[in-house]
Amino acid sequence: MFDSNFARMQDIRRLEDKARELDPQQEERSRIMEQSIAYIDSFLQELSSKPGYGYGDFERLSSMTIGEEGKTIQSILEVLKTEVDAVGISSASGRHLGFIPGGGLWASALADLLGDVSNKYSGIAFSGPGSVKMEAQVIQWMTAIIGYPANAFGNLTSGGSIANLIAVKVARDSRRIDSTNVTKAVIYCGEQTHHSVYKALDIVGLREAIFQKIPLTENFRLDTEQLEQQLQKDKAAGLQPFLIVASAGTTDTGAVDPLDAIADIAEKHKAWFHVDAAYGGFFVLLEEMKDKFKGIERSNSVVLDPHKTLFLPFGSGAVLLRDKNVLLASNSSKASYLADTEDFGDINPADTGIELTRPNRGLRIWLPLQLHGVAAFKACLREKLELSNYFYREVSQLGFELGPQPDLTVSIFRIPSDQDNSKNQKLVDSIHKDGRVFLSSTIIKGKLWLRCAVVSHRTHKSEIDLTLKMLEENLQKV
Repeated sequence: MFDSNFARMQDIRRLEDKARELDPQQEERSRIMEQSIAYIDSFLQELSSKPGYGYGDFERLSSMTIGEEGKTIQSILEVLKTEVDAVGISSASGRHLGFIPGGGLWASALADLLGDVSNKYSGIAFSGPGSVKMEAQVIQWMTAIIGYPANAFGNLTSGGSIANLIAVKVARDSRRIDSTNVTKAVIYCGEQTHHSVYKALDIVGLREAIFQKIPLTENFRLDTEQLEQQLQKDKAAGLQPFLIVASAGTTDTGAVDPLDAIADIAEKHKAWFHVDAAYGGFFVLLEEMKDKFKGIERSNSVVLDPHKTLFLPFGSGAVLLRDKNVLLASNSSKASYLADTEDFGDINPADTGIELTRPNRGLRIWLPLQLHGVAAFKACLREKLELSNYFYREVSQLGFELGPQPDLTVSIFRIPSDQDNSKNQKLVDSIHKDGRVFLSSTIIKGKLWLRCAVVSHRTHKSEIDLTLKMLEENLQKV
């Protein structure tokens, strides 16, 4: 018996010794951290001179199978450098002008490190009261800049997709759309409504609702006359107008729908008014942009993406509800194992969204705002608007057909007189192969357009000038 217990204790000690490798001591942490920080500094130092799109193979990455024993941090960083960070779109670069670029704000990366080390559970105030208060502070700042009343609240999400999902779920629950009436419920979207909205509607069981896709004006904004006519037609047919989705910065063209006019229509017909402002919403911080966003404060729900126009790393979204009570009614739940956490006084993020386990998302937004102040973010947003206008003026000198003057910071342009899009496709292929700056394309009413999205905080005039030079050079090859 003694020998058996002794052997068992020896086994436990051996297991402990191996398990402690997961918790390195100070000397080992310092060594790993020193090499990692050196890598980060080198990455950021070289970023402005590296291409917007990189090519490479994955030979070493493919050979680094996950095995029983660990590898050195140096070997890991080498593969990260050559076969992960250097390949594909350089998402953190100012030369990323395609799609809607994410930011990669350094202060947020620091916040994530601090938050991940302490590993505070921010879903329930009992577990992390400071983290929950921090998140509430961020949400209340956002509701204030949107112009929502004091009773508004929201949830910090991983991005616009989950934020839209929460918003349409709240709308469905608030308006009591269920199996008994869903086939008569009508949802109104513009022709460029983001596809994450449709995915969200599908997930929450609204596939059987009636979808009305409203045409756009020549400036790619939702046509409010067509919207009003469709609503009247649907009501005359005995249908129930349920949800109107507007965009404050479409992905295709950056257009901002006429929000105030849409709010009038929504109120008149008692429809839920949702604004997807994932890309454009934070431009409301600028005084000169407030008229363009007039009416957003009248919406029932809004989606924002701090990882777009607050320049944070990917993984930061927000949904805001004008009335916190409908948000809580749709998402709050209780469980017997959480009895110790009740009646703590704060709104639990677990009760305002679909996630229970979640990281400390408030810190990655709160820390940069506290560190830099809002003025720096306003200046960056204003610079992007000016750079977009500069690009729009200068690219016209190269002979391109232009889309409308940008509402925000997305310009669309194309080679004219190209009925089958072949010339424009050749230009897209050529600039992708070039890779110095990454631009993307879109198809609108059968026409292929190139897009220049000036969103990254690291995009400055030098990057725009390089883009213009690259376009001019590649245009000669088509």
